[in-house]
Amino acid sequence: MPPKKKTAVKRKAASESQSDDEATQSASKKAKVSKDLPGSAVASNGQPTNKVLPVNISFPPRISGTLRLSTWNICSLASASKKGFKFYVEAEDPDVLVLTETKVNEVPVDPFLTSRFPHCTWAISSKKTYSGTAVLSKHKPLSVDTKLPGHPDPNSVKGRIVTVEFPGCYIVATYVTNAGQGLKTLKEKNTWNEHFTTYIRDLDKKKPVIWMGDLNVAPTAIDLANAKSNWNKTPGYTKDETEAFQNILNPPESAAGVGKFVDVWRQNHPGDKHYTYFSYRFDCRTKGLGWRLDMFVVSERLLEKAKMCEIRSEIYGASDHVPVVMEIESDIITGS
Repeated sequence: MPPKKKTAVKRKAASESQSDDEATQSASKKAKVSKDLPGSAVASNGQPTNKVLPVNISFPPRISGTLRLSTWNICSLASASKKGFKFYVEAEDPDVLVLTETKVNEVPVDPFLTSRFPHCTWAISSKKTYSGTAVLSKHKPLSVDTKLPGHPDPNSVKGRIVTVEFPGCYIVATYVTNAGQGLKTLKEKNTWNEHFTTYIRDLDKKKPVIWMGDLNVAPTAIDLANAKSNWNKTPGYTKDETEAFQNILNPPESAAGVGKFVDVWRQNHPGDKHYTYFSYRFDCRTKGLGWRLDMFVVSERLLEKAKMCEIRSEIYGASDHVPVVMEIESDIITGS
């Protein structure tokens, strides 16, 4: 039975608040955003330009028979919590919430989260206030792991990956290694990609996989605003990184017996230039200059079970990233 439609979550307005509708998208799929604030605007790529969370946030109910998954790079739980993080979580009410770049130093004691998600796994970096990945779930997983098998530097992996097993799938949540300013850590990124590719393919041979989180790669030229000037110069958009991602989606012929994966949002929106990250610098949000780094990638055989995948473009301001959500048939998680 589908859940009842929730009323909008309302927060205290800030003096500089803006809110915008993404008019080019179907209303049935997009969040309902307050229109009672002046200065509404939409960038040339069709995404809103608000710099704080809307005063009123509400979302359509789940499609019948599905569970809702959400991923969000929050760029510090402590910071996001002061800027409306909980209002989004309350309105979205996901069944599984992945948080990346949490920057927590220990497992948070937060009744707001634990009351909603009784099954929480926090992968914490060995460096203080750095990286961090969490999977918060309403459903109990069969197993949990926070390692990347075979990686030669396990310490560097801490805080970057959580794998949870459910009856019908694995969920792999990642805050993927960055190639670094001036590509100084591209070698480390390539090492991550080599071992992660092996890992996700091995999992896929056992059960289908949902890979979600901040993948720290813009897969193609339409996944960032200034592709030409960034190519092979900026972390996240290099030949090494994009080829590694494409080799997961479409394995080379030499990888016999390996399954394909699908970038769900891109599959559903083949021409849209919408992004999930807008730097706080250079007025990027207003200009619509961003990158699509946060996504859902699923085993090809799961694609038909994914019923919706959307970027929550208006949920900006608590972080320099916006959330991405996907609804998938519930038996993939629950087993029934």
